[in-house]
Amino acid sequence: MPADKHRVFFALWPDDEVARKFDEAGRLAHQSLGGRRMRRETLHLTLAFIGDVSTERLAELRDIAGAMRLPAFDLLFDRRHFLARRKIFWAAASVVSPRLRELAAVLNEQLKAADFRTEDRPFAAHVTLLRHARCDRESPEVDLRIEWPVRDFVLVESELKPEGASYRILQRWQLDQT
Repeated sequence: MPADKHRVFFALWPDDEVARKFDEAGRLAHQSLGGRRMRRETLHLTLAFIGDVSTERLAELRDIAGAMRLPAFDLLFDRRHFLARRKIFWAAASVVSPRLRELAAVLNEQLKAADFRTEDRPFAAHVTLLRHARCDRESPEVDLRIEWPVRDFVLVESELKPEGASYRILQRWQLDQT
């Protein structure tokens, strides 16, 4: 990618303890489904994928995120899900927090208003654990109960590599703790 272009997205990024729990769920699922496990340091929940932007426009993204004033919230991931045609296995919440939906919706609205390209598909709150999984098998019995206290969100730069994506957090914004 040219030096003046950055492949970026906004996400929730788990702390070490929450990432460890997602990683363990991925390890257990991998035993029966195979595929490629997501590396612990790459586990995240995408809020808005933007794609390639110029270096100059990164400041606009930072301004949009910095202007957001939304409350912190908690998530409970208690559901396993297959996307068979894409061979993906992920963790999800059976009840998605209205505050998470609001954060994703407001962020995407602000990005579109500033003429950033975002995905048009509906928001799906999930953390991918396996890619290229054998989805012709039954979903493994992974006891999933991961509590995630969400206190911030991040802007991430992604670099695609043969062994998988490499991510670098560019900036972090706190959610209101009131």
